[in-house]
Amino acid sequence: MRKAAVIVICASALALIGLLLLFGSNELPPPDTVALNDAVRNAEQSGDSAEAARMLTDVLTRIYNEMETAQRVNNRRLMVYLCVLIGLLCAAGLWLVLYCERGVLAPFRDLRRFAESVASGNLDIPLKMDRGGSFGAFTESFDIMREELKRARENEREASRSKKELVASLSHDIKTPVASIKAVAELMMAKSQDNTEQIGVILAKADQIDLLITNMFHATLEELEQLSIAPEDLPSTLLYELLQNADYDHKLRPFTIPECIVRMDKERLQQVFDNIISNSYKYAGTDIHVSAYFAGTYLAVEVRDTGPGVAPDDLPLVFGKFYRGGNATGKSGSGLGLYISKHLMSKMGGDIRCEQNENGFKVKILLAM
Repeated sequence: MRKAAVIVICASALALIGLLLLFGSNELPPPDTVALNDAVRNAEQSGDSAEAARMLTDVLTRIYNEMETAQRVNNRRLMVYLCVLIGLLCAAGLWLVLYCERGVLAPFRDLRRFAESVASGNLDIPLKMDRGGSFGAFTESFDIMREELKRARENEREASRSKKELVASLSHDIKTPVASIKAVAELMMAKSQDNTEQIGVILAKADQIDLLITNMFHATLEELEQLSIAPEDLPSTLLYELLQNADYDHKLRPFTIPECIVRMDKERLQQVFDNIISNSYKYAGTDIHVSAYFAGTYLAVEVRDTGPGVAPDDLPLVFGKFYRGGNATGKSGSGLGLYISKHLMSKMGGDIRCEQNENGFKVKILLAM
């Protein structure tokens, strides 16, 4: 802004000086009074009126021509001064317009577009800044505001993601112990005729808790893909512990696991085994056979029951979200166990597959080595 003020002051001073010079130099030279007096004196002495008139006419004509010539010179000088002055004023005006356009209007247009971008939620585009311009510090403050808003939004998103991840993880993990409570309560009711009313209350409350957990889980299901999974290289002997933890009804037959190093997230793999074995309890209710062997670059763990399994048409769909086959009629569940297991295994670099044969339903878990 100081540059613009200096230019305006200089242009005004230049215009004032030019006008003073123009009006000061516009005066005509005085007529030649000496020549005019001599002509009058000679005319009086000649005694010939015609000669006297001619002499006076010649002198006046010469004086008039001299004054007219001086006037033309002054007029030309005036035109030159005016052209130069107008050119300088136009140049100063043009410079002032360009300065205002680039130094004032353009930054404000950029600021308006920046504000519209921020208002629409786009916080990734920085504000163009001219640090040497008049509004350099001003625009820099706005860009700092954008960065702070972006940081705050990322923190909020991370907090929301962590909360939903925790809710989704806990709500699903709680379903397994609730299923254990229900199984034990049902067993107690079948074996004893005493306290059946109290056991019935336990079963009803367990069903209520299971329904509440399912509803809470559905509310955060869309965030499931954000569950944190941190696979690491661990010994395969840990699979014994994971399988035994999932077998709360003690239906696993003795099995062996080849010793090797596999890549897994222990907590997430526990969820996978919980889902598979609880499904076997629910839909088969038979003994569960586990076998493990090397399959290329994977350690394959097969979990098989001898129940009826699923229909051939249902088999390709068992990993779908919310899908429940025809064998699920009358049984509680949300159709998410195998869907979640598939997602968790893929994140650990492995896979999970289902097979149906004459010996029952088999789930094959492939762990990367």
